[in-house]
Amino acid sequence: MMEAVYQAFQDEYEAQKERGFNMAVIDGMSGFVFANRFGGVHNPGTINRAIRRIYEAHNAEEIVEAKKQKRQPIIIPHFSCHHMRHTFCTRFCENETNVKVIQAIMGHKDITTTMDIYADVTQDKKTEVINSLEKKVAIF
Repeated sequence: MMEAVYQAFQDEYEAQKERGFNMAVIDGMSGFVFANRFGGVHNPGTINRAIRRIYEAHNAEEIVEAKKQKRQPIIIPHFSCHHMRHTFCTRFCENETNVKVIQAIMGHKDITTTMDIYADVTQDKKTEVINSLEKKVAIF
């Protein structure tokens, strides 16, 4: 687990010691880390609406600022909480070669889920890999 993620979990734990722990049970599972204001688990739709409010507010401000500065606005495109997971897995695949480690951390039962759905290859990564290979292999 990355240190920043661990710290976020520690901070949430400390906050829940004061306000109470999430006691929800869903399909026999319990011990959920995050709780909504009613003590239940977060609904992905609610999180996605919060994300949308944030980027829409940013975009509205950016359009005004860009117009003042006579430049093109830098707009944040639509994204959801699942896009963040997808991006994390893609970046992880770009930096880790052991696909079994990636599969385990992502929590996928089947390696094909990890590799077929999440392991996007970016143009920058393809260029980087070819440049690296070019330095190692001489082609006459």
